[in-house]
Amino acid sequence: MIIIAYNKPSGIVCTTEKVEGNIIDAVRHPQPLIPIGRLDKDSEGLILLTDTGSIINKIINPDFGHDKEYEVTVNLPLRNRFLKEMEAGVNIGDAITLPCKAIAVPNTRRSFRIVLQQGLNRQIRRMCTKLGYQVIKLQRVRVLNIHLGKLKLGEWRQLTEAEVSELVQLIA
Repeated sequence: MIIIAYNKPSGIVCTTEKVEGNIIDAVRHPQPLIPIGRLDKDSEGLILLTDTGSIINKIINPDFGHDKEYEVTVNLPLRNRFLKEMEAGVNIGDAITLPCKAIAVPNTRRSFRIVLQQGLNRQIRRMCTKLGYQVIKLQRVRVLNIHLGKLKLGEWRQLTEAEVSELVQLIA
């Protein structure tokens, strides 16, 4: 089983289809891999890729409630009310988002971290827009037990045996 962590730059599309700027061409891994979930084209950060299709649904299906953590920078100073509304769930038109955790990043005025267990299309951007904010930067920093860490933008690394073992236990 191969699982890699990739720090996806914005502009890369999370698809295996032969389109310009697809994640497979960007990663250039010697083995055929499949992205585990998606990050929209404008977002950056951690995405996992694997050669083992059977684990993908166990990680991305919202019914399993696995954490995905993001750091978000918005166009306006954060208000406590905004963070509370994000946490409570936001009506984004076709759905009401599930409750989540949202906390301000210390020593910043416009950045917060949000932990989702759901993965609706452009969910964070849509939540922010509904509450009068615009996302300037969106970066996924964690999926379950796997952290982005110091992985540079556009680089990937093989998960350690310990990371894979813990991940497999978490999704079992």
